[in-house]
Amino acid sequence: MKTKEQLIDDLIDLAFAEDIGDGDHTTLSTIPAEAMGRQHLLVKQEGILAGVEIARRVFEKFDPSLKMTVMIDDGAHVKPGDIAFVVEGSVRSLLQTERTMLNIMQRMSGIATMTAVYQKRLEGLHTKVLDTRKTTPGMRLLEKEAVRIGGGANHRIGLFDMILIKDNHVDFAGGIDQAVARAKAYLKEKGKDLKIEVEVRNTEEIDQALAAGVDRIMLDNFTPERTAEAVRHIAGRAEIESSGGITLDTLRAYGETGVDFISVGALTHSVKGLDMSFKAC
Repeated sequence: MKTKEQLIDDLIDLAFAEDIGDGDHTTLSTIPAEAMGRQHLLVKQEGILAGVEIARRVFEKFDPSLKMTVMIDDGAHVKPGDIAFVVEGSVRSLLQTERTMLNIMQRMSGIATMTAVYQKRLEGLHTKVLDTRKTTPGMRLLEKEAVRIGGGANHRIGLFDMILIKDNHVDFAGGIDQAVARAKAYLKEKGKDLKIEVEVRNTEEIDQALAAGVDRIMLDNFTPERTAEAVRHIAGRAEIESSGGITLDTLRAYGETGVDFISVGALTHSVKGLDMSFKAC
């Protein structure tokens, strides 16, 4: 299994391959090889900055001689006119890395900004907003890092780092007790230590999940009223996550029920990139 760093390097390589192909013929034909210059990242919209350290890896991977000077770090609140960083070196390298870097920075900053808005709505509560697996193929690690930078929490990264028994698993396995028993036996056989979460649809399934000894219960498509009842029923015997159609408008009502987590797919699947540009200076 590849490491996080290797997967990010693979993503950067793919981004270069699809953008540059057999060469940036515009830059190669118009800019002398010896030309040197500077460009800065100009923020054009208020939000949370994310992706600075990934941008550094983009520049270093393409041309290690590029020099990046950071003025604003990941996680900072930014406003129009802010300069996040300056990069100096070969003009050809600056122009060829510009779009890959901007695509990553704009996407990550948009997600971090959205996450901060959601988490702010839960201010004063212990509830944390969670991401989901509803991510852009290939960019999951970066998008989940952006959620973390924005103040949210990461759910499982993929199918490999947590047991999440959803309704289809339950139905195909013949019930929650059978599904959890098989999951525990599997983990023991494989020597793995993973948390087990079960998605439930009603009080009967909550009781089955508690009896099976799961770590977290996901309340799927419960109303805030039913969620409050479920929280009282579970009474600290497992972590509780709310999921399913929860919007910014309804988020606070779910948080006030006392759930530990609220998962929101919109953090990554419906976000708009933060406006910024990479200009000569």
